[in-house]
Amino acid sequence: MQFKNNTKHRNVSIQGLRSFKDTLPKNVKRIINKKGHIYSETLSNWKYIVGADLFNCCYPKTFKNSNKFGESTLIIMVKRGHEVDLEYSKKDILNRMNVYFGYQVVEKLKFITFDDKQKIPPIKETNESNVTTNKYRDKIINVKNDRIKKSLLELSKVFKEK
Repeated sequence: MQFKNNTKHRNVSIQGLRSFKDTLPKNVKRIINKKGHIYSETLSNWKYIVGADLFNCCYPKTFKNSNKFGESTLIIMVKRGHEVDLEYSKKDILNRMNVYFGYQVVEKLKFITFDDKQKIPPIKETNESNVTTNKYRDKIINVKNDRIKKSLLELSKVFKEK
């Protein structure tokens, strides 16, 4: 009996839990091996890398790996007004990143500023006795089963309270 080697089925089964790496598709593994590991480690240790003062005013946005056209770059989002602080500590951040990973990971840092003020639209107040709109209220009233009708009206009252 001959076995096919090119099947997509898992040939070896391991008892117990599989590692996360084995469950991922090949394309995702390739992306993680390229740059995902560096970016995820940077995110998880960002407070250690930049320090407590700069941690509150900046965060890493993306990491671009080096290739034949450019060098590896870490793009950092900075709150408006704190660009100068980050610019003065640029070399320190580069050194800490490279020491943490043990080799020359990042060669260049780029900063992008953003406003910290988030515009939240005002919440419209509704003065209806029920949350449900007139269209649904009419449908609820047209239900023939009294128990279902009562429960739907109770449900709409609960939603209004929340």
